[in-house]
Amino acid sequence: MADPEYCGTTFPFSIITGRTIAGILEEDLDGCINIVRDAYLAHYHGRSVNPPAVFLCFGDKPNARIIGLPAYLDEPWRISGIKWIASYPDNVRQGVPRASAVLILNNHDCGYPFACLESSIISAARTAALAVLAASCLAAVERNAHTLGIIGTGFIARYVYRFLMGTGWKIDNIRLFDVIQSQAESFRDSVCDRWRHCSVRVAPDIDSAIRASDLILFSTVASEPYVHDVKLFEHRPTVLHISLRDLAPEIILESCNIVDDVDHVLCANTSPHLAEKVTGHRNFIRGTLAEVIEARCEPDQSKPVIFSPFGLGVLDLAVGKWIYDQAIARSEHILVDEFFYDMHR
Repeated sequence: MADPEYCGTTFPFSIITGRTIAGILEEDLDGCINIVRDAYLAHYHGRSVNPPAVFLCFGDKPNARIIGLPAYLDEPWRISGIKWIASYPDNVRQGVPRASAVLILNNHDCGYPFACLESSIISAARTAALAVLAASCLAAVERNAHTLGIIGTGFIARYVYRFLMGTGWKIDNIRLFDVIQSQAESFRDSVCDRWRHCSVRVAPDIDSAIRASDLILFSTVASEPYVHDVKLFEHRPTVLHISLRDLAPEIILESCNIVDDVDHVLCANTSPHLAEKVTGHRNFIRGTLAEVIEARCEPDQSKPVIFSPFGLGVLDLAVGKWIYDQAIARSEHILVDEFFYDMHR
């Protein structure tokens, strides 16, 4: 995957639209998961630079923020870039996703940006890919769940469900819960493929959704823990804690915790970060997903297994470059002439 060619002082710059990205992803969900797996392993083996995310917050919009995730990936990618993603939870009241994003890719040889990609879809896809990768590595039975519980039935949940079903998972039952019941009902009616499940139901409350499920996805916009009852997890489910702030520290401390990067996830008042604050240590983290993939860490199935991924910028780079390469090969990109114009020193 070489950097795009440039000659002299002429540097190509392309825009890849959401429509193109969605089409490429739809054709190869397994390919996206494999790219995420490769990026995780590259990061684990030190072939990346992934600084802490930058949070831009606003006094007049306390629940909104824009996050910058800069990163660099070494061979075979040799690219740097940044995802700039806005999270405005109040957007959902207007019927639009809370998140919007762009991804900038930079040429490693000269530093010049060579592409801008719509990235809310890339972000959702890499999140879904890491969730399904983790579920495949951590669940007691690979690609099989008796009941999938989805807590928070928005944009990310839709992508995770699509990736699960599109990569051959067998899921007997679906239990849905959302604080806005109509959203859960809409998810049931318009997203779930009822023919592939024995039952698809909206749970009357979150407790019953958790208790009924052996695989649980948290994909909410929660800013602080609201699930406190440790006994809800006595049946030892696999938990994809994608939204990171749903579970109280006492639940984290009674579970087997797998993360994507220890330092990254222990920040910004995530549930694991709160657990670290309570205990003064991080011994409750058993290992990283990369260590599980390489059999350096084995999940403790005698406890609930919780995967809490902060979501690394290197994943967006890897998926973005994978999509860019295909878009260029198909001529499904918008080449911007003279984007870099005054090139005289």
